[in-house]
Amino acid sequence: MAGIRGFFRSLREFGPAALVTAAFIGPGTLTTCTLAGASWGFTLLWGLLFATIATIILQDMASRLGIAGRRSLGEAINMSFSSGGRIAAVAVVILAIGIGNAAYEAGNIAGASMGIESVTSVSTIKAGAVSIRIWPLITGVLAFIILFSGSYRMLERILVSLVILMSITFITAAVMIKPPLAAILRGLFVPEIPNGSLVMLIGLIGTTVVPYNLFLHASAAREKWKRRDDISKSTIDSVIAIGLGGVISGAIVVTSASAFYGTGREIAGVADLGVQLEPLLGGVSRYFMAAGIFSAGISSAVTAPLAASYAITGVLNLENNMRSRPFRLIWICVLFTGVLFATLGMRPVRMILLAQFMNGLLLPVLAIFLLKAVNNRQIMGDAVNGPVRNSVGIIIILITFLLGLRSIAGVAGII
Repeated sequence: MAGIRGFFRSLREFGPAALVTAAFIGPGTLTTCTLAGASWGFTLLWGLLFATIATIILQDMASRLGIAGRRSLGEAINMSFSSGGRIAAVAVVILAIGIGNAAYEAGNIAGASMGIESVTSVSTIKAGAVSIRIWPLITGVLAFIILFSGSYRMLERILVSLVILMSITFITAAVMIKPPLAAILRGLFVPEIPNGSLVMLIGLIGTTVVPYNLFLHASAAREKWKRRDDISKSTIDSVIAIGLGGVISGAIVVTSASAFYGTGREIAGVADLGVQLEPLLGGVSRYFMAAGIFSAGISSAVTAPLAASYAITGVLNLENNMRSRPFRLIWICVLFTGVLFATLGMRPVRMILLAQFMNGLLLPVLAIFLLKAVNNRQIMGDAVNGPVRNSVGIIIILITFLLGLRSIAGVAGII
């Protein structure tokens, strides 16, 4: 009993990395993983494994910047530019993180609402000639309450709980479907890129290694931990929480591959998993999937506005605690935009394409500035990167740069 109590006490030490997991396990990730499994079986699991490891390494650097350097990534970027360059950096961050997250927020809120709608009979109300979806409004209000509390501890506990709920949902489904272990291991450790799968592979990596999470993690770690001795706790936090996020994504790929691969069925997204798993799991499958989809949607609906606030207040050198007026104004704008689009059933496609374009450009650039900051002894002291971390960081930057070029070219219609 004492051991169990000690385990739960130790969980209180963790949290910032769970925000990162809650951020990247959103409706977009669920849909991408579902389609990857349905279309390519277990073949692309290795890409997800790479993405998870890369995310752990980059996010660990971001958290160390927050703890040892006592700076957000936005502040580190400010220190790296002259006045002219700083203006360009601010413009890129506002476009990619601010406007981009506002576009993604519509999908997050719509995803959370889809989870509720799948188990209820009410979805819209009439306002004259206009049909308004009611659940996005309710989801938006819930996200507003969580964010407006201004309590990092409460936010952390809610998001940790949602990550645990997602874990139970998707990992249980993957285990119960009894997938072939040999095929899973081959997909994880034998890299293959079948003809036509490159775009899907980039999608799997791109929904896991997310630029705005670097801003989120550095600021959240600074909020959580105050001493350099806490860096080891932060590293363990990153490995456990982000690793768990990779397992959740992998479980969705495995479940989808087992249920759909080779069947020729038309798959629109993760919601179809609930229907197709009913013969195996019974009527409970739709509630399983509803809980998972809602958790993914609401967690990302909270973290996307939060990350936008941390990023923009950081590069603009504004007060960036959760109760400050500029911080709240930014997340309110992002949240309101998402609720508006989702309530009216609109899909801000052009905004999303612009955000994808900017994110493809921004990730390797941010990773370079992050690497530069964590090698600055004036900022980090004796917590600067060692040669192993630097080497791995450079490899990740090169890979994300090449993938970013491919993503940008695809969005621009070049390829």
